[in-house]
Amino acid sequence: MALDSTASVRWEGDLMSGAGRATLASGAAGPLDVDWKARSEESGGKTSPEELIAAAHASCFSMALSGALARGGTPPAHLDVTATATFVPGTGITAMKLVLSGEVPGLSDEGFAEAANGAKENCPVSQALKGNVPITLEIV
Repeated sequence: MALDSTASVRWEGDLMSGAGRATLASGAAGPLDVDWKARSEESGGKTSPEELIAAAHASCFSMALSGALARGGTPPAHLDVTATATFVPGTGITAMKLVLSGEVPGLSDEGFAEAANGAKENCPVSQALKGNVPITLEIV
């Protein structure tokens, strides 16, 4: 069964001085204010498309990894994932960095790294970015 996920934005004004408000159809968060300054200088309490992609990637990666670990018989006690999307005005998203820590009882560091690399390669958001944005993984 396919599931559609929907978000919408109302934007007013031009790129540099305008602003928008993003709404998630699920109602899970928001509405979220967006503008160019939040994207290219500082957030000022607003979000950016890149921050939303980073949130999606961190969520997707942690779900993929927890699923793989559970299928392998070693479900995680917890996983902490931070995703950082690097945006360069005029160029676009130039990098995505995942930073991972976690506790997985009964699994070696090597096994954890192997599962994490598999999740990095195969989660749906990684697949969507693949070939367009370099993705790195740091396990701390």
